[in-house]
Amino acid sequence: MSAKRVFAEIKRGLEPFVGNKIKLKANRGRRRIIEKIGVLENIYPNIFVVCVDEKQVKRRISFTYADILTDTVQVTVFDGDKNIRITADGF
Repeated sequence: MSAKRVFAEIKRGLEPFVGNKIKLKANRGRRRIIEKIGVLENIYPNIFVVCVDEKQVKRRISFTYADILTDTVQVTVFDGDKNIRITADGF
């Protein structure tokens, strides 16, 4: 499957959850793993943006769909009483 098609599938998987609360686990290299809870703010053609509250300051963090494909970022969506993990393979 081509990379463009996989990225489009990941984007389609995230689109219904814009505005929902999500949990991010991102590997930033050199043993730096960050875990944040925020709101999926917006979806763009190449990136998605998450708004995170940190010490009374709102911060926006952007990630690419390739980050999800390579498991650099793990996204879990809180949808009601169930948690949905977004992966390149589907849900």
